[in-house]
Amino acid sequence: MKKLIQRAEIINEGRRYRGSVLINGDRIKKIFKSDDDISIPPGTDIIEADGMLLLPGIIDDQVHFREPGLTHKADIYSETRAAVAGGVTSIMDMPNTIPQTITIEALEDKRKTAGEKSLCNYSFYMGATNDNIDEIKKVDPLTTCGIKVFMGASTGNMLVDNPESLRKIFSESPVLVACHCEDETTIRENLAKYTNKYGDDIPVALHPYIRSREACHKSSSLAVKLAKEYKTRLHILHLSTADEMELFDNTISLDQKMITAEACVHHLWFDDKDYDRKGTLIKWNPAIKTANDRKALIEGVNTDRIDIIATDHAPHTLEEKRNPYTSAPSGGPLVQHSLVAMVELSRKGLISIEKIVDKMCHNPAIAFSIEDRGFIREGYKADLCLLNPYQSWKVETENIFYKCKWSPFEGEVFSSSVEKTYVNGHLVYDKGNIIDTYSGESILFKR
Repeated sequence: MKKLIQRAEIINEGRRYRGSVLINGDRIKKIFKSDDDISIPPGTDIIEADGMLLLPGIIDDQVHFREPGLTHKADIYSETRAAVAGGVTSIMDMPNTIPQTITIEALEDKRKTAGEKSLCNYSFYMGATNDNIDEIKKVDPLTTCGIKVFMGASTGNMLVDNPESLRKIFSESPVLVACHCEDETTIRENLAKYTNKYGDDIPVALHPYIRSREACHKSSSLAVKLAKEYKTRLHILHLSTADEMELFDNTISLDQKMITAEACVHHLWFDDKDYDRKGTLIKWNPAIKTANDRKALIEGVNTDRIDIIATDHAPHTLEEKRNPYTSAPSGGPLVQHSLVAMVELSRKGLISIEKIVDKMCHNPAIAFSIEDRGFIREGYKADLCLLNPYQSWKVETENIFYKCKWSPFEGEVFSSSVEKTYVNGHLVYDKGNIIDTYSGESILFKR
């Protein structure tokens, strides 16, 4: 079936122009850059997009969809529904599930499950431990997005704190190494100090003092040092401090970078003043920090020290999140609201819509060497998001697609909304309705 998305305002590769996009099957067949000379094949389905913004589909390089083993919080089907409702067409899922994704067998099991249940395109990280280097060396660079290294507290034995193990991972990984950077020793010392004072009910506003800027910078610095020593392709996830910006280079093009950086939506939206009203709902690791840190992260995005914007989508039930500080888990759901939240920052003059598309669509494709996605280009996969910039809406329980049924943005009024989402040319989301007759594909990488 051919489709023509007609008279949209296309945002792509730093340009904004009126045009139309012809889809044939799963690919973009033709891009028309004006209203003139549009040759419409017979039988084409016409989608009128006058007044809408047409973007490449969002590629989120950091999500926790909780399957297998934690499906009371979320699962691949529920969270990919939420993802496509937010204009997200491709995701890369993290390994801290039950069982952990630390073997090739577990990696293949997740890929098989996603092939049956995922509405969007997918890839999965292999998790690193202190002793699974032999499994890491077996991963297929064509189908595996990266190796995830927790250089901070995590699930089970996935904290990699053995110096020799870290060196092996950095020197022998056949694919990109993605790091969660927080120094565990620093965190434990800080936590002991505040636990002695408050017991289990530590005020959540102290979270950024426990998971401190010193813990972040010390660990990020170590990761960068190792990457330079071993010429590792390193990607540092969810940066949270102004201090860390000095570690990243903005003088070379992204396709030449060996070390890349990511910021997450919650660190760009919230700051430590929000703990009073949001409490543990915005308890994330790394912690949300000061307004100055938030400002520095936004500046890092705009000056290209930060290459990618992602979510670290990590759902928990409300019951779990309402526990006292020491037992309330860190993380929250974000994929449904990441794009509209960033567009809201654009309306406030903090970041351009073109830069948002760079960081959420183009750059993940470049940094991870994704094949034929992330751009509106002829011959590329038709992963597209049609955004209505004038349709405001309020986030409420009734319109939340996450399995956990809550959002840190609940009560927020966004001034734009996702109208339609196409995955490989298939309409999967349409004005509040999920069309789940199609499954996404495994992402392929050009390596």
